[in-house]
Amino acid sequence: MKIAFWSIGKPHEPYVKQGIEDFSKRISHYFGLDWEIVPSPKNAGKIGADELKKMEADSILARLQKDDFLIVLDERGQQLTSEALAVQIQSCANAAIKKIVFLIGGAFGVHKTVLTRSNMQWCLSKLVFPHQLVRLILAEQVYRACTILKNEKYHHQ
Repeated sequence: MKIAFWSIGKPHEPYVKQGIEDFSKRISHYFGLDWEIVPSPKNAGKIGADELKKMEADSILARLQKDDFLIVLDERGQQLTSEALAVQIQSCANAAIKKIVFLIGGAFGVHKTVLTRSNMQWCLSKLVFPHQLVRLILAEQVYRACTILKNEKYHHQ
């Protein structure tokens, strides 16, 4: 199984890049991993929020394969423990899912068409974080889930 992290926006900022690279390398010991930074549409600052979300959705939906398991990070999604995330990843592996895509939406969230297509909506926290930090937190949590699945020391149970 492969894991993909997709984020709408700009490339990783230097203050999070090293951590993202570290956790990405660690995850790759368990699953194939790809990062894709999906650029915001040109002149995004001049486009209304709804139109921008629709344009971003079109870009995301065009990239998805029909059997990709899409997990959208969304503030209205389900909150999970680290153990529950591990169970979800293992469940996908057991179901012979070829790729799990974790999607971090744009500044205004994701369009309803992406939410409708998603297999799951996950809320990292009720707190609001900058998208750059969400990337780092996502990578760390998926790594933590991997270590839980292998009963390794990283996650102290």
